[in-house]
Formats: sequence, structure tokens, C-alpha cells
Amino acid sequence: MTAILSTVGAIFAYQAGSTQNDALLHKNEAAIRKTEASDQWNSYQAKSSRQNLAEPGATLASGDAAERFRKEVERWKAEKEDIRKAAAKLEAEGRAAGERSDAAMPVHHRWAKAMTLIQIAIPLAAITLLTRRRWLQHTAYGAGAAGLVLPVLALLHI
Repeated sequence: MTAILSTVGAIFAYQAGSTQNDALLHKNEAAIRKTEASDQWNSYQAKSSRQNLAEPGATLASGDAAERFRKEVERWKAEKEDIRKAAAKLEAEGRAAGERSDAAMPVHHRWAKAMTLIQIAIPLAAITLLTRRRWLQHTAYGAGAAGLVLPVLALLHI
């Protein structure tokens, strides 16, 4: 029984580590996308400032200078719209990655708890061999059985 539990525990340990890595990967992706979105919003603000400086120039100047300022205002407006769309897209991607990370963590916890229960069942089974106590054997079986239920819940994302 200890050999079987050890093998099962090794599989559960691998799955626990794998799901934790997935959650961390998604959390890292979310942080990167949020930083990229922040960079885009900073660029948007810079373009807004330039546009705000050019608008009075278009109003106060005359002739070619006024036309040049009007073209700059239109250019800044167009560039800002592209930046706004890119920033909104990055924010959505960051939220989605954060949600994937949040969804992966409960699965990781189930695998980790299953591994812990199997690790408890292993020494209980070994002690059962030494002491020949039936209640200890039943306790080892119970811990092992509980350790086998949690991975099913993890696989079903329950």
C-alpha cells in the first residue's frame, strides 16, 4: 500500500506543481498586460497634452500657422484614438489573464491537498505494519481515499 500511495503521491505532486505554474504564468501575463496598458495610457496623455497645446495655436494664429496647428490637432486626435483602442485591448487581455490565474489556483489547491492526504496516509500505512492496529489501518485507508477524491474534483474543476 505504501508503494502505491507513494506513486500516486508523486503524480499528485507533479499535478500540483503544474497547476501552480499555470496560475503564476497567467498572473505574470496579467501584470505584463497591465503595465503595457499603463504605458499606452501614458502615451495617450502625452498626445492629449500636445493636442491641448496646439488647439489654442489654431485659434490664435492666422494663415499658414493656424492651418499647421489645425493639422496637428487632427493628427493628435487620430493618434490618441489608436492608442486608446490599444490600451483598452491590453486592459482586457490583462483582466482575462488574471481570471485564468484565479481559476487555476483552486485546482492547484485541490491537487496540493490531495498530495498532503496521500503523504499522511503513507506513514500511517507504515506504522500500521509495525503496530498491527486495525484502527490505524482504517485511518490510513480513509486518508488515502480522501486523497483520491480531491483530484477528481480538481479534474472536474469543482
